[in-house]
Amino acid sequence: MTDRRLEGRTVLALVTNYGVEQDELLVPLRQLRGEGADVTVAAVSTDPVQTLQGDKDPGESVDPDVTFEALGAASHDLLLIPGGTLNADHLRLQTAAVDTVKAFAADGRPVAAICHGPWALVEADVLRGKTLTSYPSLRTDITNAGAAAWVDEPVVVDRAGGYPLITSRTPKDLDDFVAAIREHLTGS
Repeated sequence: MTDRRLEGRTVLALVTNYGVEQDELLVPLRQLRGEGADVTVAAVSTDPVQTLQGDKDPGESVDPDVTFEALGAASHDLLLIPGGTLNADHLRLQTAAVDTVKAFAADGRPVAAICHGPWALVEADVLRGKTLTSYPSLRTDITNAGAAAWVDEPVVVDRAGGYPLITSRTPKDLDDFVAAIREHLTGS
């Protein structure tokens, strides 16, 4: 029998149409959907999302469910921001994506970001007082954005500062990252 412990939970994944790190999108997407979560992939356009492996080799393509502009006031239980250097750099320039990050934080809804994904949090100015992790090269950006601390750990869950934040470093930490997301969505 399939594990459906996330039935009724909704997750919104924000990505651009090129450059998202394949496993940082697909591993959470497939695992959370496999456990019953409704995961919506939002992108800049309705064109396929071209993932990359290691920021350079083409990976799988994913069809987005909706564009940033068409998101409207949709309510989701958790916001997922995968990395990939190109994806994250372009994502933080998308006003609708940054506004979505701000809305989740303002509403007290959880945000989960991995690798370079926290760049969107820097741009949204929602890191003040938070402790988090990321790809190591973001450390200075994160601390300059007012984070209380950047730490080098596989996963960090910070519930302070008005909204829960789940962060991870790289694809090698995906098991811990997805487990923390699952735990938050189930409340266990």
